[in-house]
Amino acid sequence: MTAPWADWNHVLKLDPDKELPEGVTFGDLCATGTDAIEIGGTMGMTEENMTAVIEACAEHDVPLYQEPSNPSVVVENDALDGYFIPTVFNAGTPFWITEAHKEWVRIDDVDWARTTTEAYIVMNPEADVATLTEADCDLEADDVAAYAKVAERMFGQEIVYLEYSGMLGDEGIVKAASEAVDESTLFYGGGIHDYDSAYAMAQYADVVVVGDLAHDEGVDALRETVDAANDA
Repeated sequence: MTAPWADWNHVLKLDPDKELPEGVTFGDLCATGTDAIEIGGTMGMTEENMTAVIEACAEHDVPLYQEPSNPSVVVENDALDGYFIPTVFNAGTPFWITEAHKEWVRIDDVDWARTTTEAYIVMNPEADVATLTEADCDLEADDVAAYAKVAERMFGQEIVYLEYSGMLGDEGIVKAASEAVDESTLFYGGGIHDYDSAYAMAQYADVVVVGDLAHDEGVDALRETVDAANDA
């Protein structure tokens, strides 16, 4: 059976530790046409703030996924379509490759049918996620392509996530990652701020992930990126 994300172009990533612009509701963001909503962040994550955003989005007919940064913030909620569990392939410590996941599987009654890992390749050394995971971001296009191929061919990852968090990525590197995978879905996130930047990355990535823009600019700016992802 084909995974749902194989048909996506755009994902809205909401950070429970960040506010929405004045006058903007979660319902407004859900109505922009995004294919799915992913709830997660690196810093300030708690079960309480995760739950608040999940419940606010659950009222709307958009696929809803949680991306917990650690096992302690996992929320069991029937409104969730599933869980995306990052494993950082270029992490500088094994904790973010397998050890956090070892703790994850200690959770009673893990819902394996709704749990999918994402093979993260972190590229912005200034990003919180890079600092937290001690990621080696000094990578050339061929390095990234190799990581993507390892993720797909050796580890069977359905999602390869090229994460530039906080900056717009190098189109050549995104293209190299795209060409390296055949069956995995390539997610791209980072620095998407308008139609043109979303369109540029959607030329190569299967799915563009937009987060900060929704928190900083709101509905109209987010809708532009949805249009661009669908047009590419």
